[in-house]
Amino acid sequence: MTIAEVSKKYEITADTLRYYERIGLLPPVPRKKSGVRDYDEESCRWIELMKCMRAAGVGIEALIRYVALYREGDSTVQARKEILIEQREQLQARMADMQKSLIRLDEKIKNYENLVCGR
Repeated sequence: MTIAEVSKKYEITADTLRYYERIGLLPPVPRKKSGVRDYDEESCRWIELMKCMRAAGVGIEALIRYVALYREGDSTVQARKEILIEQREQLQARMADMQKSLIRLDEKIKNYENLVCGR
C-alpha cells in the first residue's frame, strides 16, 4: 500500500507516518525499487499498534523504547511486558480520574436541571 492509502485507511497523516518511521516507532517500511514506501501487512500491524497506544495516552518515549526492545529480539520479552504493564497502570489511573470528573459533571448538570425546573 502507498503512504496515501495507509494514511486514508488509518486516518493518520502521511507526515505523521513519516515521523513515526523516522523516530523509530515503526520499523523501516519496505520500499519499491523507485524508493516509494510500500506498506505491507507487518507495517500496517505496527501502525495499528502505535495508533492504539497513542490513543490510550502512551508516550512517544515509551513506544520508542518498546520498539527498540522488540528489535533486540526475544531476550527482551520481559522488558517489553513491563513497559506494557506500566502503561496499562497509567491508563487505569487516568480512566479513574476521568470517571471522577464524569461523576462531578453529572452532579453539576443535575444541579442546573433542578434550577431550570424550579426545584
